[in-house]
Parts: sequence; C-alpha cells; structure tokens
Amino acid sequence: MVQCEMCGTETSSPKTVKIEGAELDVCGDCADFGTEVEQQSTSGTSTKYSTDSSGSSDAGGSGSTASSGGSGGGRRRDMFDDMDEIVQDYDEQIRTARESAGLSQEELAKELNEKASLIRKLERGASLPSDSVQTKLERRLEITLTEGGVDDTEWEGGASTGAYTLGDVVQRKDS
Repeated sequence: MVQCEMCGTETSSPKTVKIEGAELDVCGDCADFGTEVEQQSTSGTSTKYSTDSSGSSDAGGSGSTASSGGSGGGRRRDMFDDMDEIVQDYDEQIRTARESAGLSQEELAKELNEKASLIRKLERGASLPSDSVQTKLERRLEITLTEGGVDDTEWEGGASTGAYTLGDVVQRKDS
C-alpha cells in the first residue's frame, strides 16, 4: 500500500497526476484535482528523482544523494536552509531603536536615503524590509533583524510512516 501524497490515505493503485506543475502520486479521489501523467517505462534502478546524469551504474550511489544534506532526518537541503529569516518583531525593534536614537521617522529616512513612508510601513509591520534597507537599518540603528536559517525539525508528519503529505499542511475549502 502506498500513501496518497495529497490527502495521506492508503491506496493500492496510486495515479501519477500533475497538479499545479507538480507530479504527485495520489489516490483516485485526489486524481480529479489534476491531469493524469503517462508513465514511461524506465530501468529498475532509476527513479523520477534521480540526479545522476553520468549514465553510469547506480549501484550504491542512489542512497547518498538523499542524505547528503547532513540533516540526518532524510530531508534534502535546499536554498532556503541557508537563508536567514527576519525576526517576527522587526517592526517593534526598528521603532524602539529609532526612538532611543532620538530620531523621527523623517530624519531616519533622510539618513538612509529612503522615503519616510517606507519607515512608517516598516514600523507598522505592513511591509518587510528589502535586503538593502535591512542592511542600512541594522548599521544605522545598531540592531539585528535576522535570525538563523529555517529549522524544520519541529514538523512531524501526520501519517503513520512519519512522512509528510499535502494533507498535513493544506486545508481543503470543501471540508
């Protein structure tokens, strides 16, 4: 039995369906949400996720690509693992640091060569700072607006196998 990658139910005959550009193995009920993809017959050692382009024998090499991220949990590393995340209270930090420096929003904007309306939006939390504005704010106000990369270890799959499905994350409107 295989688990549907959308809703998580066990199915004996999954269908490969393209939904919003992603190919998923889903149950019969979820297959209606996309377009069925024809399966091409391939050799037994190759998978649709294979990254080996050398054409050489795959013996012993297929398992190393999935765990090369070093996370130990089997999740592959991606570009977002190395990115810093902006702190949740960035708006309060900016406002507090500006006020403690004795600056008005207009004065800070002029020093940073930015518009005062941008400073107002940032302090309301209505806008996230671009990388360049964030750097200017951190230097001028002597604050840090980023925290370390994303840590996905708090997520645990809802399926009996511990694997994630779209059903663990997405809430359907009709239910």
